[in-house]
Amino acid sequence: MHTKTSQAPLKVVALIPARYASQRFPGKLLKDLNGQTVIWRTYEAAQKSGLFDEVVVITDHAKIKDEIVRHGGKAFMSQKEHATGTDRIAEFAEKIEADIFVNIQGDEPFINKQALQDLIAVFEKDKEGNFDIASLMTPITDRETFLNPNNVKVVVDVDQKALFFSRAPIPYSRDNVFEKAYKHIGVYAFRKESLALIPHIPQTELERIEKLENLRFLEFGFNIYMVETAQVNFGIDTEEDLKKANDYLKTQPYEEMD
Repeated sequence: MHTKTSQAPLKVVALIPARYASQRFPGKLLKDLNGQTVIWRTYEAAQKSGLFDEVVVITDHAKIKDEIVRHGGKAFMSQKEHATGTDRIAEFAEKIEADIFVNIQGDEPFINKQALQDLIAVFEKDKEGNFDIASLMTPITDRETFLNPNNVKVVVDVDQKALFFSRAPIPYSRDNVFEKAYKHIGVYAFRKESLALIPHIPQTELERIEKLENLRFLEFGFNIYMVETAQVNFGIDTEEDLKKANDYLKTQPYEEMD
C-alpha cells in the first residue's frame, strides 16, 4: 500500500492512547512516579522532546483526562469503544490537520528522543511515499528475552520492511543456536492517510490469535519500515515495573534524561 507525500515541511503530532483498565495493573497510568502520575510523565516527555507540533492524550476515562488538563495539557475522551490504541487515536486524528501521527503508549514515560527523531526521519526521507507506517526495533542479545512471549519479535527484509511480528521466538533456529533477532518496540508513526484507513479494516484472525494489532496492518498491505535503535524504552506494565522506575529516578533525575 502506497500513499502520496508532500514536499512541504511535515506537521507531526503525538497522540497518546490512554486506557484506564489494565489486566495486569489496573489504573497504572494514574499511579505515582516520583511525584507525578505515569500518564503525565509520558505526556511531559513527549512535549519536552520538542519534536511535535502538538501532543494530545486520547482516553476512555474522565480521571485520566482531568489529570492531563489540570496540568495544562490537551486531552480528549474517546466517543466510541475501541479494540486497540491505534483505533482509539485514529478516531481523533480525523479531526486534526497533520502529516504524521506518532502513537506513544501512555505507559512509556521514558520514551527516547533520539529514537523518536529517527522514526520521524523515515518520512522526511521517504519522498516517494513507499512506507505507510514506521516503528522501532532493538537487537535481542540474550536467549531469555528471545523466548519470553511478552517480548514481541519482528523479522524484516533486506530493506528493513517488516515481514512478520510474533510473540514466538522468530526467526526460529533449526540448529537450536541463538542468532540475531529483534524485539519490537511498540511506538508507531503513521501517515495521515494510512491511519485514517485503519478503523475501517476488520481485525484479522492472526491479530486475534497473537493479540498484535500490527499483524492486521501487514495483512491489509501496509508497508512498515522498522527503525533499529539501541535505545530501549522502559514501559510500565506491572507494579514491579513501577517500583523499578521509581528506584531508577532516585538515581537519575527525570529532567536530565534524553
